[in-house]
Amino acid sequence: DVLSSGAREINALTEGWMREFVANRLSVWSKLCYAIGGAPYQITGSALGFFLQIYLLDVAQLDPSHASIILFVGRAWDAITDPTVGFLVSRSRWTGIGRMMPWILFSTPFAVMTYFLIWYVPPFEQGKIYWYLIFYCLFQSMQTCFHVPYSALTMFISKDQKERDSATAYRMMVEVLGTVLGTAIQGQIVGGVSNCPNETDVIDGTNSNNSDVPRDKQAYLIASGVICIIYILCAIILVLGVKEQEETIRKNSMPLTFRQGLWLVMSHGPYIKLVIGFLFTSLAFMLLEGNFALFITYALGHRKDFQNILLVIMLSGALTIPLWQWFLTRYGKKKAVYFGMTWAIPFMILIISVKSNLIISYLVSMAAGVSVAAAFLLPWSMLPDVVDDFKVRNPDIHGHEALFYSYYVFFIKFASGVSLGISTLSMKFAGYVTGSCSQPEAVILTLKVLVSPVPVVLIVVGLLILRTYPIDEDRRQGNRKLLQELL
Repeated sequence: DVLSSGAREINALTEGWMREFVANRLSVWSKLCYAIGGAPYQITGSALGFFLQIYLLDVAQLDPSHASIILFVGRAWDAITDPTVGFLVSRSRWTGIGRMMPWILFSTPFAVMTYFLIWYVPPFEQGKIYWYLIFYCLFQSMQTCFHVPYSALTMFISKDQKERDSATAYRMMVEVLGTVLGTAIQGQIVGGVSNCPNETDVIDGTNSNNSDVPRDKQAYLIASGVICIIYILCAIILVLGVKEQEETIRKNSMPLTFRQGLWLVMSHGPYIKLVIGFLFTSLAFMLLEGNFALFITYALGHRKDFQNILLVIMLSGALTIPLWQWFLTRYGKKKAVYFGMTWAIPFMILIISVKSNLIISYLVSMAAGVSVAAAFLLPWSMLPDVVDDFKVRNPDIHGHEALFYSYYVFFIKFASGVSLGISTLSMKFAGYVTGSCSQPEAVILTLKVLVSPVPVVLIVVGLLILRTYPIDEDRRQGNRKLLQELL
């Protein structure tokens, strides 16, 4: 009787584990639908990151100081809204479609409308800066209402760590493809409308004003319209194709106040080290992204090819995402960080050291895209590990997941706003000529500094900080086992 009773108990436990395993398994379709939901953020982000600065300067023809104000204030406002939305999401009630999904669903139409208006040149000169500032800030707010709950959704599509990592890899693959798509749509539609001289004329010092601004305006509007349609389709696929799992133990816990949530998140050591480390490495790539179109156009003289060079970077990144997923699974996430980030350094140095050559520019861009893929994948792959570590050490606290994601995005966006504002202002001090087909030597030198020495230093500092990040593979697997016991 004792043996049979023990056997029945073992069978019951085994059946329970199997049911839990099956419940946490995600189908390929669910992972794809979840991943497609990340595309709008990257499509619009790549279009804004690569093209907004050059659009404000050369198409809207704003003064560089006004452009720097728009970029800084817009990013700073975006950063401030992230923890606010994160707090509101963490206090949201469960609905028939989940706790995160309503935010995604209702923010989409407003995000699309405000994004389109960013790329519209108003028919007045006085007060043009306020037009772009208002709609840029409004779009960033609506985008935050989409992206913060979407990021936190990672913790609610499955309780299994491996399934979440797999879904994150799908997501990063689609997001890098999203940057490719955003770069391709914006670049290919906009890239062919300029009447400026070819690169040899520019390098020889020929200077003329861009007489094709009306065509530029129309091209930017068409590109933004296409992106808006894709944004809506991706949001629909996400909402219809992904089932958000309810956290049942949350019902017995008290909701966190804003101050409590801030203190708990900021007092968790692994999270702080991870965020600060990736703050520096992300800044390096954001600074490169924000100035690369100007660098290719004016410093290298590849005006007719800049959109294709940007596309090569993004395609290279998209194709190497599976490689980085394999690498971090085989050798660990910390090693992937060291290898992935340092890979970009020699190519950043090479691009400003060698005389302008189109073939070399393409080869360097292809190689640099490998690091871009690592910069996309690794932070979002490591954030769930920090959240799991927090859960193990604070088993009685629930509903905090969105806070971890929102504060990470807050620091990254605020710092990137500062860097973009400073870099655009540097253009003014260097003597940037709005609407011109060539720029003074001081502008070219400034662009070289902003795309190579400064990013290299930021990457090195970030990697030194990430050496102190304590969650290695042993600790990560230990946390996984402890969480399974808690569940």
